[in-house]
Amino acid sequence: MKLVVGLGNPGKRYEGTRHNVGFLGVDLLAERLHCDPWKESRHGKLFFAWSEVDGERVELIKPFTFMNASGVALAYAFQKNQNLRLDNLFVVHDDLDILLGKYKIQFGKGPRQHNGLHSIYERFGSKQFWHVRVGIENRIKNSKYRRQKISGEEYVLQRFPDEERVVLEPVMKNVLDELILRLHKSQ
Repeated sequence: MKLVVGLGNPGKRYEGTRHNVGFLGVDLLAERLHCDPWKESRHGKLFFAWSEVDGERVELIKPFTFMNASGVALAYAFQKNQNLRLDNLFVVHDDLDILLGKYKIQFGKGPRQHNGLHSIYERFGSKQFWHVRVGIENRIKNSKYRRQKISGEEYVLQRFPDEERVVLEPVMKNVLDELILRLHKSQ
């Protein structure tokens, strides 16, 4: 079995924000894999959907805890599926260490700072899972007098402007293409 988790914050207020790019990723993946409709697990504090890749079950989840408690929903998923191994976990998330328009899929390596991932690291005592790192860094604003940076906390909670969505669309397609290949390979 494989588990693909999209990180984000729940609620209308956070829809379309940079921090919710993980939710976007698993929503698009659910479409591509023709998953059953999303269901809610109140006990697990998550939404989930199922599909199969090469005859193997793949569960997609979106925690409805806030980002900094993402590990709670993952712990439930692992408790429910005791045969699940950490090396079959793929976590889709935003990454300020990577420029908008780029991505990396790496085993055991995530960004320097990400509260959702830190929640998972603390819960499992390990980083040894697949990090699907979608770059969102595009926050340097030019002014007449100096280049000014918006704080990371403020930046990730802003919605993608139209010009960034145009860049994000093909990146998400590439991310999903590579992720699906890895779901096929990592049996």
